[in-house]
Amino acid sequence: MPVKPIFVVQKHQSRALHYDLRLEVNGILKSWAIPKGVSLCVDEKRLAILTVDHPIEYADFEGIIPEGTYGAGKVLVWDKGYYYSIDDPDYLDQVNIENQIEEGKLLFVLEGQKLKGRFALILSDKAHRQWMFMKLNDEEARVEGDILVEEPNSIISGKTIEELVS
Repeated sequence: MPVKPIFVVQKHQSRALHYDLRLEVNGILKSWAIPKGVSLCVDEKRLAILTVDHPIEYADFEGIIPEGTYGAGKVLVWDKGYYYSIDDPDYLDQVNIENQIEEGKLLFVLEGQKLKGRFALILSDKAHRQWMFMKLNDEEARVEGDILVEEPNSIISGKTIEELVS
């Protein structure tokens, strides 16, 4: 049985509060910063900026990154689970994921504690590494509500970003 690739969404209070979407691709975490956070509403497209890859071990990091260090600030694990390409439900083809990212259109399913169902990342401005992150219409989609307000806490510690201390 193939190992399912993981995804993690980390809530990150650095210069500004944002959420980092990380998808495991061939042993590393491809990462996008989403300034306004994720949404389960189909009509809400969110800017997602491709950032530096992170090591797979970072998927469980929760705590405070020291000042003067890349990404300085508070980080909590807001959601985590598995994902797969919509056209590869058996999780077999990480090359397919890499190709979709290279082509600028990744359609995938999240199996997390908070995020479930079909999502898309669509490249909108290659020069500025800007993508659009959106929920696709399925049984998990919403027409209203804000999952970020409803469920602000870490899935690991249960803490809010304000409750993290060094």
